[in-house]
Amino acid sequence: MRRPGRAAEALLAVVLLVVGTACGSRLPESDFEGRGTAPAPARGAPVRVGIITSATSPVGGSAFTGPRDGARAYFDRLNAGGGIAGREVEVRICDDGGSGVGNNDCVHKLVEEEKVVALVATSALDYAGAARVSRAGVPDIGGQPIGPAYETYPHLYGIYGSLAPRNGKPGWGGKLYGGTEVYRYFKRKQGARTAAVVSYNQAASAAYARLVTRGLRAEGYEVVTEQLDFALPNFRAAAADLKEQGADLVFDAMDTHGNAQLCAAMDDVGAKVMAKVTNVQNWTSSVGDDYKDAPHCRNALWATGSSRNYADTGHPAVRAFRAAMKGKELSQWQLEGWAAAMWFDDAARSCRGGDITRACVDRYMERDEPYSARGLLIPVTFEHRSEPPTSRRTCMSVARWQDGRGWVTRGGEMTTNCFDVPQLSYQP
Repeated sequence: MRRPGRAAEALLAVVLLVVGTACGSRLPESDFEGRGTAPAPARGAPVRVGIITSATSPVGGSAFTGPRDGARAYFDRLNAGGGIAGREVEVRICDDGGSGVGNNDCVHKLVEEEKVVALVATSALDYAGAARVSRAGVPDIGGQPIGPAYETYPHLYGIYGSLAPRNGKPGWGGKLYGGTEVYRYFKRKQGARTAAVVSYNQAASAAYARLVTRGLRAEGYEVVTEQLDFALPNFRAAAADLKEQGADLVFDAMDTHGNAQLCAAMDDVGAKVMAKVTNVQNWTSSVGDDYKDAPHCRNALWATGSSRNYADTGHPAVRAFRAAMKGKELSQWQLEGWAAAMWFDDAARSCRGGDITRACVDRYMERDEPYSARGLLIPVTFEHRSEPPTSRRTCMSVARWQDGRGWVTRGGEMTTNCFDVPQLSYQP
């Protein structure tokens, strides 16, 4: 079960859709605090894990690296404290280049040659090797659901959970389902009534725009649609029309560069909105630079997701994450990669006698218990429902960008910012 538009955006009009939900980590936060300056070295054979990332994909070198970087930071800190039961975690990283061929090569290398116990924090533009991972019984923990793989195969555990049967076919009969909680939030909590949806005249972008439009209309919005030529987009004309139509909200099915240009055009024509709604992939500390030519629109940027705001320094698990990142530019995807690595850590510690195997880790992942990564994730669950839900209570995290403050949490505690919403079907 997926939540449209929550995890990843359209990159070069490749629409990335997502899910969300699930509780309980077994290690206290003190495990990452008060480290000595010279911890005892890890003992025993290393525990080998793999990370597959489309680091050099056609959509840019940094588009998919956040989860990898967050996971690496977690494992570095874990190893500095002695590893898991005295065993160091040996991280093997593979860049699949954003292609299906490259992804299959990475799966072969990590799963079949290097015999990793698990994959962690996968962020692949084309997860062509997913079926091979599943057949090998290798748990893939906390991956980003950029495509339908995490709603299709057993042993794959996306960062936001799943209700689908995962029997080799996507979702239910080839259809995935997502809720309208984002639209409900802005209507109920912010008083929005009119929403604009901006897309390219490209198949995937247009299809996603139709899905957003359908969800908005289900929530009673008046919807304005704007479609731009993919090769020669006229952002100024679209911005002028948004102003004329009096849109409260703007959603889109465009890449980050297109979003920045649209925002600049909105500032140029004086189109001011309640919220320019983006998603977890654009929830980064680089917003000031990415949107440097659009100060008004920049300060109307809102992001929604299923994980705790990385700027929420009042939370101990967030503080641990930020300390490990050592002052680097931060992103929500990094925090989710950190949470994925923590998830593997907890799964590995469940193995009796330190005998950390694929089967043991997989059993932990299949437990009938929600998981929250010490409060970093909205509790994540994995079920195998034979029928899709028609409605569902769904919770979400919300943040707004403010110059001088960064991403400021809105809507209150994410585990109580919840709505009972209909679930709409769509084709992956």
